[in-house]
Amino acid sequence: VIEETREDLAALVGALEDLGVTVRRPEAIDTRKVFGTPEWQSDGEYNYCPRDVLLPVGQTIIETPMPLRSRFFEPMAYKELLLEYFNSGANWISAPKPRLREGTWNLPGQGPALANVEPLFDAANVVRAGRDLLYLVSCSGNRMGGQWLQRALGVAYRVHLMEGIYEGTHVDTTITLLRPGLVLLNPARINPDNLPALFKRWDVLWAPEMIDTGTTWPYARASIWSGMNFFMVNPNLAVVNEAQRPLIRLLEQHGIDTVQVPLRHCRTLSGGLHCVTLDVRRRGTLEDYR
Repeated sequence: VIEETREDLAALVGALEDLGVTVRRPEAIDTRKVFGTPEWQSDGEYNYCPRDVLLPVGQTIIETPMPLRSRFFEPMAYKELLLEYFNSGANWISAPKPRLREGTWNLPGQGPALANVEPLFDAANVVRAGRDLLYLVSCSGNRMGGQWLQRALGVAYRVHLMEGIYEGTHVDTTITLLRPGLVLLNPARINPDNLPALFKRWDVLWAPEMIDTGTTWPYARASIWSGMNFFMVNPNLAVVNEAQRPLIRLLEQHGIDTVQVPLRHCRTLSGGLHCVTLDVRRRGTLEDYR
């Protein structure tokens, strides 16, 4: 799994560099080391998904308050890059470091899996369309996390809490922005009744059934919908898992070209192409797409 994933990520880096994209990689850190607070101890999560850790919004990059203890120090792998961005003029902030006490998580029947006791969210709970940020309330992001994000960003941005759509983890297997006015949605989770208001005047593509790329674990760490976890290089070009042929056909039918790359173990390692990348810098101006 590790060697094949290294091969796949190298192919992704090569494809992006061929498109003129500057690709930076995090520092390798030893995630086996045990760490903790006065109240708990853990070892680390493998550092595979920068999309979960950091949230760029305009000229600001935010270290998010992730709800898993194993990810408490995951931002350390990005510190040299963050210092570089700060020294070049970026605003760099970190959400309040969470305590992650036992009461952070509810048992079945006690309410939402993630309790609303302190601001908690992964960056991948957020998808941004100009001034609007859609924030998925789920087991990886609570309401207080969305409230903190709105106050941190101020009046220039609008944070919309989405509830009752998907209680799993992140938003990027449910909503994929294609270009202004066009969005790909997961038909197993979104329907006309719970469609976010932002998309009422947009054109909607409903994602086809995904090809199951399988898992080497006894259970999958990501759903089959990780196939729609991809990203746009520009409004007419998507980087997509080469296994997802029905999705590729749908995109091409709507004028979107594709760069097709392998990512064989996305369900084992819990992250598709959107998860394993983070677009820190893009050219453009702040738009309002309502």
